[in-house]
Amino acid sequence: MRPESRNNILQTTDPELFSPFLKIDLTGRRAIVAAISGGSDSTALLLLAQAWLDATAPAAKLVAVTIDHQLRPESVTEARQVGRLCAERGIAHRVVQWDSKKPESGLSAAARLARYQLLAEAARAAGADIVLTGHTLDDQTETVSMRGVRGEGRGLAAMAPATLFDGSIWIVRPLLGLRRETLRDFLRRNGTAWTEDPTNTDFHYERARVRACLAVDDAASPSQSAIANAQRRRVKLGEEASAILGSEAARVSPGLIRLTPEFAKANPAEAAIYALRTLLAVTGGREHLPDEERSAGLFRRLKSAPFRATLSRSVVDARTSGIFIRRELRGLPQPETPYDGMVWDGRFRMKCAGNAAGLKLAPLTVENARKMMVAQPGVPQSLVRAALAAEPALWSGETFLGPAADPGAGDLGLRAVPIAAPWARFLPSFDLAVARALSELLGCESVPDLPFRSHNEG
Repeated sequence: MRPESRNNILQTTDPELFSPFLKIDLTGRRAIVAAISGGSDSTALLLLAQAWLDATAPAAKLVAVTIDHQLRPESVTEARQVGRLCAERGIAHRVVQWDSKKPESGLSAAARLARYQLLAEAARAAGADIVLTGHTLDDQTETVSMRGVRGEGRGLAAMAPATLFDGSIWIVRPLLGLRRETLRDFLRRNGTAWTEDPTNTDFHYERARVRACLAVDDAASPSQSAIANAQRRRVKLGEEASAILGSEAARVSPGLIRLTPEFAKANPAEAAIYALRTLLAVTGGREHLPDEERSAGLFRRLKSAPFRATLSRSVVDARTSGIFIRRELRGLPQPETPYDGMVWDGRFRMKCAGNAAGLKLAPLTVENARKMMVAQPGVPQSLVRAALAAEPALWSGETFLGPAADPGAGDLGLRAVPIAAPWARFLPSFDLAVARALSELLGCESVPDLPFRSHNEG
């Protein structure tokens, strides 16, 4: 299709459809990836994205990517239909297949993770750091309804406008404020067909069941204002927790976090409990935050130190001089050969620029920690030693080469970089403040700026 014909879409489109794209910052970006399955939401996304780029950044390349999960025989035909649409419109198109063995349980979650991994790989190959997806307000209300049934407090904020995947690729959802039927009306006006995914009406899937219930009883659907309020509460909670971490927490030696005694009196208490939950998760290398009720009980005990407790693979040692948190020594990983991108114990990601043949990654051990530990004034040496023993180390056979997180490990072409476990894979824009506070505390790689013109958009 000729560029002037594509721009006619922009001229005849309700500004409500187009304005969300104008919030995305294209500065320095040469390519954008759009995820398209062939359904109505992603097809509308593709057409709007092309009109947006034609009008605002004609030099930027739009790359459409279809993920074929190979779960249905129709998926190959659907991918070809998308390819024909893209060819008609002059859009580059790639089909990427999920070839891995499918799990016997948790298929939906595994397919979701695989989809984002493959989209991220396609984005990197295209020189892009933004992947657009077609999630709509209908998807938001369904997500909130499902999480509400499970009682997921923070999850009631639903999907974020942008989510950082694997620390480098932004998943951007410009259509979250729009109804699916609005997008279908747009496609009808432009004479564009779409495919219907049969899993959308397959009651084996929770989302299909929830979608059917909401269609029957619209009153049960969460309102936009309720979702927006939940999002604001989540952002505010993260900012308050971030402030508490910035003033009351410090990394006093490798693997050892110290909280001041004032942490136990921090206000608001809800934010302090949240800060404690995040610390327990990152110290223990856990993807999910520990149970809120158990964490609140642990927080209340901090006022009556000394005591020692374990939660989420983290040891909390509360003393009159401070509150110390470290990884417990049980359940540490067995020796394994490191590779680039490998996540070790949920706490470190390996950067491997050299040949790791003959090398192993394993815990440092108490014996080596005793030999190399450095005294820290005001910090119990037994805690320094125990924390250091749980850190990753490089080995050649039985020979200890040194800590894998030490800058000197770079001489071998390998280095372990700390990560904030709950957000190492997915970092919603709602949680940027607390994730940045933890990254600074742990010495993680910096979190990139939001991909929006105004940072409040996230």
